[in-house]
Order: sequence, then C-alpha cells, then structure tokens
Amino acid sequence: LQHGDAHIIRNAGGVITDDVIRSLCLSQRFLGTREIVLLHHTDCGLMKVTEDDFKAELEAEIGIKPWWALESFADPHADVLQSMRRLRMTPFIPHKDHIRGFVYNVSSGLLEEVIANNTDVA
Repeated sequence: LQHGDAHIIRNAGGVITDDVIRSLCLSQRFLGTREIVLLHHTDCGLMKVTEDDFKAELEAEIGIKPWWALESFADPHADVLQSMRRLRMTPFIPHKDHIRGFVYNVSSGLLEEVIANNTDVA
C-alpha cells in the first residue's frame, strides 16, 4: 500500500460502533473508499473481560457507570461476522459489495479470512 491507499480506522476490539460507522460513511463519501476490510486478532483484550464486570469495576472506581457498550466477545471469528452484518445493515455505508473480514492469529502469524454465508450477513 502507498500513502493514501487506505483509510485505517482502529479501536479496541475492532468493534463496529456508531463512531466507526460515522468514519466509514465520511470515508466512502469524501475519500472515495470502496472496500472495507475488518481485522480482528486472537488473544484480544476484549476476549478476557465481561461487559458487566468491567462496567461494575469502573463504576466502583470512579462512581459513574459507562453508558457505552464494551462489546467484549469470546470468539473473534463470530465477532467479525457480527461486524460484517452491522456494516451491511446500516444505511449509512453506501458501498457494501466489498466487505471482507479476517482474524490474525498472533501465535502462528497466519491471517484467516472469515467467509460469511447468506444467513450470516442477512
């Protein structure tokens, strides 16, 4: 890739949040982005915590319970499928023909494509 060939959006867990959808909407409309590649990895920190425990711990520590979803997950492959589904369902992403998902195995260094079937993305 050359400079300007890709618009990279990162967050904890690679979660498709409202802010990611906002960023992708702007990227497609103003930067000409046409393909979306989702990349999760094994041994992700969000696989090691639960939503309820994290929120309770944070509330006990600072006195405020977060309003936002942590979106922890147990299986990065299943989470990639869920992320692909979210992108295909939102009306704010106009170019949905080229959405692909991958899981990077941090132990082996292998990159595995997650293939969605029709029931996974409908």
